[in-house]
Formats: sequence, structure tokens, C-alpha cells
Amino acid sequence: MLKIYFYSFCVLCLAGIVKYMKSQVGPSSKDLSSEEIIKNFLSKDDVVVVGFFETETDLKGKFVQLANKLREKVNFGHTTSQSVIDKYNYKNNVVLYRPKHLSNKFEPDFVVYDGEESTSALEAWITSNYHGLVGYRQKENMEAFKPPYVGVYYAVDYVKNPKGTNYWRNRVLKVAKSVKDVTLAINNKDDFQHEINEYGLEFVSDDKPIVLARSLDNKKYIMKDEFSVDNLEKFVKNFQNGNLEPYIKSEAVPEDNTTPVKVAVAKNFDDIVINNGVDTLVEFYAPWCGHCKSLAPVYEQVAEKLKNEAVSWVKMDATA
Repeated sequence: MLKIYFYSFCVLCLAGIVKYMKSQVGPSSKDLSSEEIIKNFLSKDDVVVVGFFETETDLKGKFVQLANKLREKVNFGHTTSQSVIDKYNYKNNVVLYRPKHLSNKFEPDFVVYDGEESTSALEAWITSNYHGLVGYRQKENMEAFKPPYVGVYYAVDYVKNPKGTNYWRNRVLKVAKSVKDVTLAINNKDDFQHEINEYGLEFVSDDKPIVLARSLDNKKYIMKDEFSVDNLEKFVKNFQNGNLEPYIKSEAVPEDNTTPVKVAVAKNFDDIVINNGVDTLVEFYAPWCGHCKSLAPVYEQVAEKLKNEAVSWVKMDATA
């Protein structure tokens, strides 16, 4: 199996390379010249965008331009066949179809474009509708899921267990249908174990999903309650309203921090260093470092002598 890594993270595998090469072969938009061809095209396990054009229009021109631009990311098809146009009852329209395995009762299986005839507006519409209310986030499309973001992590498998996968996705959809301005997605826990570890979690059981969130300012949040529709809804609302405490990888805050050299950890760093109102000298040390060990008594002696000055002396374990 061929894989390409960037800083120990797999960014492209053989399947992704094959997909890219296929996107470069042939026209950027497939000619759906018969009912059989369009039927097969719509049966893809991916989103497809189809242009139905009975006549030459500006929209058709913009559609072709956009297909050339997005050929690596989106499956485009078009038809001028009268029998196809009559069957689907679209004359000069662009329609986005979602794959059958993502079909649900909370949103339509297809969306018809009703915006202005421009490539930018058409592209924005595709981007907005491509993943639906709850997208399936994968390594090859993860850049499309921007914060504020709420991810649900569990054993996602549309090949071996589509029913079980959609069991949990449908519960996320119940919440997503009334949520605005937050991106929600399901994630296969095995594909994103490194991401789960960033939140201080080492293992995700195959039982119930876990929920992780990331805000616009890159703060991390964990839903601590057991997964349920009600708990997810409450978590998302609190996330939107800024009522959650962010997850910070940190040692415990010292109970007594009144010595001349104060101890900073991740959780109290802003209070001890940034917002203390005085000039601050911080020693970032490693417990095993010989130079750090030699400096420690000198640092403490100087801090003791200058404890009445408007200077704060702080030390922080940089390896913690």
C-alpha cells in the first residue's frame, strides 16, 4: 500500500492518488447522453452535480468553467438529451445529488440551484450543500470541515456496517437540523486516533460515540456526558454560547503558589504570566536537563532577593 506522509501523518494514500489520476482523464464533466448513463452516474457512492441544459445558457457556460476548476474534488455530469431532460423534468438547471448511503429523513436527497448565473455563486452553493447537515469527514476531505466544528467519533463503516453507521449519524442529524453556523460531521475513530489523542483521550470504545469540538480560536472542547441526542444538543448550544470550559493539556495547578518563584502550568499560564500586571521572567526547563538543574538554585536566590520588586519570577516544566 502506497502512502505519503507529512510529519508522521498520512496525507495521501494509493486510493487518493488513483482518484486524482482518474479526475485528470477525460472531460471535467461527463456527458450523460442517455437514461442508462445518468442512472449509473447517480448511483455513485459520492456526491454528484448534474447540469440539465435544454438550450445554450450562461449557466451552462459557468457550469463548464466550474467543472474544469473543481474536477479533482467534485463529480460533474451534464446532459442535453431531451429524453433525459423530460424524464427528470429539469430544463436549464443544476442539481446536486447526495449518495444513497447518506440518505435520511432530515434533508432532501438532492438540491436544485436557484442562485445567480456566476461561477462564484455556483461554487459557494456546491460547497454549502456538498456535505449536507452532517458530513462524513475523512482524511482526504478534512480541510472542508472548518471551525467552529463539532465532530462525532465512532466506528464509521459504510462498507461493512452501513446500518450501524447511520444509526448514530441519524441521531446527530436530529440535532444538526436546528443548528446554524456550526459544522457537524461523523468521523471514523480509527482514522482520527491521532486527533482524539490531542484531546487527551487514548481510546474510544466501539460502544457509544465521543464528541469533540474546536472553536474559531482553535480551542478544544470535549463532551463529557454520555452520548445522547439531548446531551449532544445541550453541548452544541453551550459550545455556541461560549459556556464550555476548553480542554487544556496541563499539569495540576499548585495548591500553594506563594513562593518567590511561582509555578506555571498550562491552566494557569495566562493568570501567572500574561495577565499579572508586571514584568515577568519565565524559566522553561526540563527536569532531566543538567543546565536547568544548575540554574535552579541561582534562579530561586535571585527571585528571593528581588521578591519586593515589580517583577514576577516564574518557572514552567516545558516537557509536561
